[in-house]
Amino acid sequence: MREYLLTVLIAAVVTYLITPVVRRFAISFGAMTAVRARDVHAIPTPRLGGLAMFGGMVAALLVASQLPKMSEVLARENVGRAVLIAAGLIVLVGIADDRWEIDPLTKFAGQVAAAGIFILHGIQIYVIPLPSGEPLSLPPEYGVPLTIFIVVATINAVNFIDGLDGLAAGVVGIASFALFTYASLLSFANGLTRLGGATLITAVLFGMCAGFLPHNFNPARIFMGDTGSMLIGLLLSASTIMLTGQFDPAIIGGYKLFPFFVPLVMVAAVVAVPFIDMLLAVWRRTNQGRSPFAPDKLHLHHRLLELGHSHRRAVLIMYFWVGLLAMCVVGLSLVGYLAKAFSLDPQIAIICMVVAAVFLAVAGLVVMLAEPRLRRAQAKTPPQAPATRPHQPA
Repeated sequence: MREYLLTVLIAAVVTYLITPVVRRFAISFGAMTAVRARDVHAIPTPRLGGLAMFGGMVAALLVASQLPKMSEVLARENVGRAVLIAAGLIVLVGIADDRWEIDPLTKFAGQVAAAGIFILHGIQIYVIPLPSGEPLSLPPEYGVPLTIFIVVATINAVNFIDGLDGLAAGVVGIASFALFTYASLLSFANGLTRLGGATLITAVLFGMCAGFLPHNFNPARIFMGDTGSMLIGLLLSASTIMLTGQFDPAIIGGYKLFPFFVPLVMVAAVVAVPFIDMLLAVWRRTNQGRSPFAPDKLHLHHRLLELGHSHRRAVLIMYFWVGLLAMCVVGLSLVGYLAKAFSLDPQIAIICMVVAAVFLAVAGLVVMLAEPRLRRAQAKTPPQAPATRPHQPA
């Protein structure tokens, strides 16, 4: 665990320290985000922040390769080389888009090529865990397209949600922390090694997001751009794919009431907010006869702003929903172990988790919908004149 903490710290510190340097480079390079009708920022802002995140990732992997246990993981699973090459390609495509705004087809080709690099290095969906406990083996003609789909879908889900200051970095940071917690607790609960490529990637990803967020939270001094959103989406997809085949499905599905909480489904639930936003955007744009990649101002975060929430409050609400989903999925997928650890009946433990989740969800929904109306009502209330005392003659 100490090596994981050191890896997170290196990724966060390096990303944080080199972001101002990247910001100055982005300004001189001309990678600026102009103010458009669909944007919420008021002044041109430099992008290319993903280049700083890439530097944090490289530094963390280099340090991890020198640590006793992590070096064994990198040598055994060949994950470091695959991630560095695929991420390098994605960063090059992202830099070109942040500077010259390349067409969507070129970006899509780069994303597919990055997925191909993963496949060549063994990061691929080979099995799908089933509730019966027997994994479904996938031949290459099914596993390869499924792997490419997961990589491309995750990258674009993160890219689609990157519309408010700090939103994408915070959402992916929460998701990566949830995945790291899930993998660590599951390994500990079943006596398995906690050292693995998927857990390492989630730790590095969390550190990158934590280091970049102070520069990107509202008011943002720099945007991550497509360089950053595609990079963190790529790493999130890598951890998704590796977690799916890391554990024995019979162990994960040991508690029969919730056998479907396997890594692939767990990851989809954790990043449900950007995925839902992406699916709604694709459906909305194709229904209007437009390209699914055509930008608009109807994303979930834009609707929160229309309700009357401030920029920061809209981002924090999105954090809340992602965190709530992550907490529920991690808790329910490990409910058997948690019930045993606290000497509770599994059914009682499930009821307690569901009740707590429903309570938090209802409270969050009430705040999200009612708070802007209360503020508007208070703003419309005319101020009362101060009471005056009658004049007393001297």
